[in-house]
Amino acid sequence: MTESSVHPVLWPAPRAGGPVEATVTVPGSKSVTNRALVLASLAAEPGWLRRPLRSRDTLLMSAALQAMGVGIEETVSSSTTGGKGEAWRVIPAGLHGPATVDVGNAGTVMRFLPPVAALADGPIRFDGDPRSYERPLGGVIGALRTLGARIDDGGRGALPLTVHGGGALEGGAVRIDASSSSQFVSALLLSAPRFNQGVEVRHVGSVLPSMPHIRMTVDMLRAVGARVDEPETGGEPNVWRVAHSALLGRDLTIEPDLSNAQPFLAAALVTGGRVTIPDWPERTTQPGDALRRIFTEMGGSCELTTTPDGTALMFTGSGRIHGIDVDLGEVGELTPGIAAVAALADSPSTLRGVAHLRMHETDRLAALTKEINELGGDVTETEDGLHIRPRPLHGGVFRTYDDHRMATAGSVIGLAVPGVEIENVETTAKTLPDFPRMWAEMLGA
Repeated sequence: MTESSVHPVLWPAPRAGGPVEATVTVPGSKSVTNRALVLASLAAEPGWLRRPLRSRDTLLMSAALQAMGVGIEETVSSSTTGGKGEAWRVIPAGLHGPATVDVGNAGTVMRFLPPVAALADGPIRFDGDPRSYERPLGGVIGALRTLGARIDDGGRGALPLTVHGGGALEGGAVRIDASSSSQFVSALLLSAPRFNQGVEVRHVGSVLPSMPHIRMTVDMLRAVGARVDEPETGGEPNVWRVAHSALLGRDLTIEPDLSNAQPFLAAALVTGGRVTIPDWPERTTQPGDALRRIFTEMGGSCELTTTPDGTALMFTGSGRIHGIDVDLGEVGELTPGIAAVAALADSPSTLRGVAHLRMHETDRLAALTKEINELGGDVTETEDGLHIRPRPLHGGVFRTYDDHRMATAGSVIGLAVPGVEIENVETTAKTLPDFPRMWAEMLGA
């Protein structure tokens, strides 16, 4: 866990003057956008991505694929649901090096693209932010070597590294411990239809976190024509099989990022107000959909309504926030926002099942503990999560450690606590561009 800079830029988190009443349009899902970019780049024909997220993580993914030869054209076009919106046309091409990929600190880029690079003809070098060197990658590297790839990582099992692509990859069966990140599994599945033998991925570690993201990967593979056998459809437990096949170019509209809706829903809960999120899907694999249940248990209520433009989620706070005892193992990315709300609750909370968050953009458990406690809170790290005992909080600097979800968590606390200043709020551009403007508009500023 390292601080962003010696002289951080501080953003005064706005305090709510009363109950929030707002409609907030949330940009597209980062997880869906980056998976869709990979699948469209490996397809046998061009495809469209409509309403994609334009953020640091997705632009890094786009730039990396273009460096390997993929054509990606940005345009404004009619969306499939009517109206005007941005669209990306993805034109597959022969993948090739030499090329250099900047992963930033994006887990999807650093993990999803080495398998793609193994299919390229020539060397592809991967590098990124200093924190990216510390994030788990050995599982992907080892699995790719088992499947026939040649990778030079200096024996570190981490970035920086070079994948020496041979134009194809044999594929086959591989055993992998993905307990530190479900992205290890998704990384292999996404490129597997292009492997000569497809792939059989067998998870052999402890509990696999963030299962909704693997379900998202499987659903998206099937949508472009891949044949996938998974545990939840009668397959062997902890084993996924993807057959060799051609992938179809599709016209895909990206869902709103439900995890990025979290701070806005939290604002309704904290202020006893009401926030509406348009285009909330009726069915989704996004982990953020769990917010409906979790925030309702913490004192709010929600209604999924039908509008002329589709469905929308209307979430209403009751004016009281209750503590919660919850296993967040499948939805770990929601932990910072839930911890922020729990610090303002009327009773203690225990957040469990998220030990893997120690290896995210920062050590999120240590960061949340330190920053909430420095505002007067009482948070204790446990083996696999946090125990939060609410106490009166006071103003102060809330550090983000270059982690977008730390920035939004601090902003939620700032709604109820005067004098909170967020260090490097600009880090929200990783997945939620223009967050300060959206936050101010929600508050009517």
